[in-house]
Parts: sequence; structure tokens; C-alpha cells
Amino acid sequence: MTVPEIPRTMKAQFLDAYRQPYSFRDAEVPATSSPHDLLVKVDAAGYCHTDATLVAGHFAPNPPSFPHIGCHEFAGTVVKLSEGASPAAKNFPVGTRVGIPSCSFHPCGTCFECTKEAGPDSDAPGYSVYCAHALSIGVDQHGGFAEYALADARQVVKIPDGFSSVDTAPMMCAGMTIYAALKKCDPQPGRTVGIMGCGGGLGHLGLQFATKMGMAVVGVDAADQPVELAESLSTGAWIVDARKETANAVVKELGRREGKKDRGEMGVDCIVILTESQKAFDYGVQLVKNHGTVVVVSYPVNGFNISAMDIVARKISFVGCLLSSNKLATEMLEFAANNGVKAVQRRYPLSDLNRLVEEYHRTPGGKLVVDMSM
Repeated sequence: MTVPEIPRTMKAQFLDAYRQPYSFRDAEVPATSSPHDLLVKVDAAGYCHTDATLVAGHFAPNPPSFPHIGCHEFAGTVVKLSEGASPAAKNFPVGTRVGIPSCSFHPCGTCFECTKEAGPDSDAPGYSVYCAHALSIGVDQHGGFAEYALADARQVVKIPDGFSSVDTAPMMCAGMTIYAALKKCDPQPGRTVGIMGCGGGLGHLGLQFATKMGMAVVGVDAADQPVELAESLSTGAWIVDARKETANAVVKELGRREGKKDRGEMGVDCIVILTESQKAFDYGVQLVKNHGTVVVVSYPVNGFNISAMDIVARKISFVGCLLSSNKLATEMLEFAANNGVKAVQRRYPLSDLNRLVEEYHRTPGGKLVVDMSM
């Protein structure tokens, strides 16, 4: 294969300060510095809630250094490997199409997270998405709102044949996160899962994944456009408008459908919380039957209040889900390609990123994607 010519400069969108628009200007193409590094020509880049949180100055754990190139969910084509490329990097020769998530750029490989024994959905020892010493692409390491970006070969995912880069980009955060959350719900036929925020970026993908996994699904949202988006997918999920139906009414209807008599056995087996509202959180917890599971994905600035009675008297379990392992990300993307799971998208050229951001704040629902071919 002919090695593509790589320019010295590129176009990129920079964040120069919190709560400011992006600045579109020239930048140097990044240089590889590790045997694991891949230089990727970006083909598509998704805009995520985390991008909005970072711009607002609320992403305290890993604040960026300015000027900063954001985007932690993107896809592209490998155009260069480092000198003395590692075995991991050699798995992605020039021309390979890859999806790039934020997590674990240059992990240390020696901390307790990196060396602990691998579980069924985790990566082999030596690499961990939870490494406290790693960088996060798009957060404290330059990301995908640029024509070229660096990726760590241990964190990328090969794009299946027939799946486009534009379809892949939203999967590198939204898809990975909701898939990992659903895996914590023991997905199998006969199980019922609820999704709070079912018309958002993660939620509408969750409706598709969960129904394709064979679960019965209750999707809940509380705004016109997200509800309309969720209903338009025709997944077979029961879409509930929380403004019109109480949680108690939903639980009773689930009980009627399943022939249950006691209140404690009525409801969903698991609920995934994607919203930041305490009211929505409480609504979701009310939907869970006794001994059920609440998977918390969102992390509002002020946190959530959890009732001790739900833990003690109803024996409900609460578990968090932030990241997906590389192993699970690969499984997710193959599942999506094989089952037709795709994000509902609106596309913009890189030069129009600020207009994309305005659209994000004006019309929630689905995913907004920078398409480099535009």
C-alpha cells in the first residue's frame, strides 16, 4: 500500500479558554513519541456531553491545558506508525480504519489497575482504561476536532467492514458507555431494563442495543424531541413520557403485563440512569423491582441523593459505569455492525463546529458529528 504524504500543518478547532467559542486555525500535525503511537487522519468526530462539560469548566478531575483540541470520540485512518512500533501498533498497519475513544492514552502499565487480573469484560493485565496515570484523549490530551490526531494502539478498535467512520465516531463514547452499562444489567431474553433519558445520545443507542440483546425495554424521557426520537426508532420498546405517566403507573402496568401480584416483584430488573436530574433519578429508582439494579452513568456536579430505604428495605443495588474496556468496545462495535445499531446523526464540517455546538444546546436528541468529507 502506498504510504500517504503527511503535511506539516493541519486545520484544528482550539478551545482557548472556558466558556468561549472554538477557534478554527492552523496547527502542527502531531508527532509520535511512543512505540504504541498511531498517527490517524481523522474522518469523523462526535460531539459529546463531556465536550460541553469541559467547555463549561466543570470537568474538574482532568482539566485541559489551553489551547486545547477537544473531542474524545472519533474515527479515522492510520497514516503512520512510530519508529520501532510496538507489537500492538503493528496490528494497525497504515490504511487501517480505526475508532478512537478517550480512555487510557499512554497508561503506566504498572499500577494496580493495569496489573490486576483480567475479568470477563476487561483487558489483559498491562493495560487498563482505569489507569490513574494515563491521559484522556480530548480531555487532557489533544483530541479529534482536527485533521490529524494521535492514538494509542492499545486503545483503538478496528472498524468492521461496511461500517462507516461517521457511524463509528459516536460509538467511541456514547456506544461504548451504554453498551457497558447494559452489560451490567445481565442482558438476556426475559430480563426487563429501563433507560432514563432514552432519547438522548446514549439513550437512543441503548434502546437499540437492549432490544437487539433480547431484553424487554422501557424507555423514559421528558421532553418533546427526545420522546419523538425514541418513538421514531421503532425498536419495540415501550416509550414513556414521564410528564404524562407516573412511575407508579408504569410499575403497575408492568406488573399487569407479567401477571405479578406483589408490588415488590413489579417493575424493571435494571434501570440505567443517563440524566442528571434528581427528579429523573428518583423516577428511575421507583421503576426498579426489589433486588433490582440501578446503573448510574451520569455524574451531575452536585451528585444524587440515594434513599437508604431503597438499599436496606428493597435491597436495590447501585453500581456506576463510566468506561468500557477495549475488549468490550471491540465487542460493541462488532455487535452494532452485525445488528444495524447506529446513531441518529446530524453532520457538520469541521469549520462549523461552533454552529454544531449551538445546535447541541438548542435541540437535544441523537448525535452531532463532524464529517471531515464535508
